[in-house]
Amino acid sequence: MDTKDLEAKIDELIHLIDELEQKQGSLSADQDAWQEERSRLLEKNELAKTKVEAMIQRLKTLDPDQ
Repeated sequence: MDTKDLEAKIDELIHLIDELEQKQGSLSADQDAWQEERSRLLEKNELAKTKVEAMIQRLKTLDPDQ
């Protein structure tokens, strides 16, 4: 393998590393966004659960059989 071939391989590796770093950054940003959305959805779910439980309790107090 001569010097030019070695330089070409090194340049190719540098290019691949740059691409991988960009993809990793993008994936990391996507992961952060998904985690934030998951957190918001869990919070909304808990709020809905609390509201439903409160409605059930109110309905139980209206039930004359109890």
